[in-house]
Formats: sequence, C-alpha cells, structure tokens
Amino acid sequence: MIHEDGTLTLPENSKAAAAKLHWQKWLPDGTPKAVILLIHGYAEHAGRYQYFAEHCVGAGYGVYAVDHWGHGKSDGIPGFVPDFSVFHDGVDQVLALAKQDFPDLPIVLVGHSMGGLISASYLLTEQSKFAACVLSGPAVKAAEEPSTFLKAVSGLLSTCFPKLGVLELDSNGVSRDPAVVADYLADPLVYNGKMGARLAAEMLNNMTNVQQNADKISLPLLMLHGENDSLAAAEGSKFLEAHVSSSEKMLKIYPDLFHEIFNEPEKDQVLNDMTDWMDQQFSIEKG
Repeated sequence: MIHEDGTLTLPENSKAAAAKLHWQKWLPDGTPKAVILLIHGYAEHAGRYQYFAEHCVGAGYGVYAVDHWGHGKSDGIPGFVPDFSVFHDGVDQVLALAKQDFPDLPIVLVGHSMGGLISASYLLTEQSKFAACVLSGPAVKAAEEPSTFLKAVSGLLSTCFPKLGVLELDSNGVSRDPAVVADYLADPLVYNGKMGARLAAEMLNNMTNVQQNADKISLPLLMLHGENDSLAAAEGSKFLEAHVSSSEKMLKIYPDLFHEIFNEPEKDQVLNDMTDWMDQQFSIEKG
C-alpha cells in the first residue's frame, strides 16, 4: 500500500482563505478501480481512518481524505467554523487533487457523521462530480429536534458569541469497544472541548437545508447507521432513504451498533457491506 500526505491551501474566495489543510491518500500498488473521497466527522481527523483505508485499498480502491478546517493537522480553531462553506472548500481541494492523479476514474464520496452532513449538502449542487455516495451515521437529524426557540437562540449566539462553547459530545457514544473510546480520548488531534455556537448553528441550518432539498439527490446512495447511535440520530438516514430521488439506494441499520460503525467490533462486516455495494455499482455502470 502506498501512503502519502501533504498540505493544500484554501483559495482566495474561501471564508478561510489561505488556510492550510492536511491531506492524505492511500493507494494500491496498481491502478485503483475507483477513488474514495473520505469526509471525516466532527472533532476528529482523517488519520483515524487507517483501518478503513487499509480495507478499501485491499478491495482495490484508492482513498483520499482531508482534515477539515479546525480539525486534526489543519489550520483553524477547534469547535468553530466561520461558515459551513469552508468545509465544502476543503472537499473541493481534495477532490481536485484526486482528479489530478486519476482524471478518468469514478469517485465515490464517503462521509461520516458531520462529514455525512457535509457530503449530503455538497451533493445538492455538486453530485455530478461523483459516481456514488456512502453516508455513515450522517448528522442529518438531531437526536432531539430543536425547538423554534432554541434555533432562534442558536442563531443569536452564532452572531454575537460565535466561539462560545454550547454543546459537548459524549465520547462514550463513539463505540461499544472501550479501546476505541480510550484511543479517541487520548488522541492529541481529537478535540474534546465544546462545540462553538457558530458551528452548532451552521450544522442546524445545513440539516434543515438537506432535509428540505433531499429530493435533489439522485445518484446511487448507500446509507449505513448504527441503531443505537446516540450522537447522530438514525432517523436522519431513514429520512434520506425516504426522500432522495435516487433510483439506486440502500439503507442498512445495524442492530446494537453505536455511532462510529467503522470502529465497532463488527467493523469488518460494515466495511465489506460498503465495498461490496460499491463493486456492484461499478459492475452496473460498466454493464
């Protein structure tokens, strides 16, 4: 397996212009059958997906990933984002990198948690760039639907106190595997502080946008979710399955699994389900 990393720079028109983002790629020794663009979740970083990448490379895929602004080894402020579009700008840049290396290969967008929200919102305008999409525990619906009052307060805090910590995630909801939780808490590149008011409001706004425009998504779509996910409600994946226009779509809810289904004890089953589905898409496409 070939592994490389480096930095890319957000463009001048970005609301985080000139920021440096850390990227990685994992490739098989030969030409991959397709490229996976991996979009990681909130507070974590792409380096946590080594096992994911090894599985995908073993199945013949290349994997490209970027640490979001404010995450991992990238520039930015943890728990904060000036505007959600900055995450999309990062996707633009790593997508361009993948297309530069493999201009003729199909690209699969794979987003986890907040990365699933970033991916779903990106698809609303950019889905033509991808052959298929996989969403893992996408943060499309809140575990508890916020009230109109809470949304109004969230917007006010976002404007007046954008970096004020308003939400703390329960790390025990990450996985049923205690070793995964321990590694998560010990990882210096994982942010364990509170989510700022601006990022919380931006996420709520983008959840609403995705829900209101889900029918615009029409490419092949696989949704994977742990039934006992306490950090991103499984109702979000169920909502997408019911409302996207994709003629080729599949929803898999895994009984008992927590939020990070790629890090649960059953991770090999989940990863095989994902790459088997992708293989099927490309056999359909070629056929």
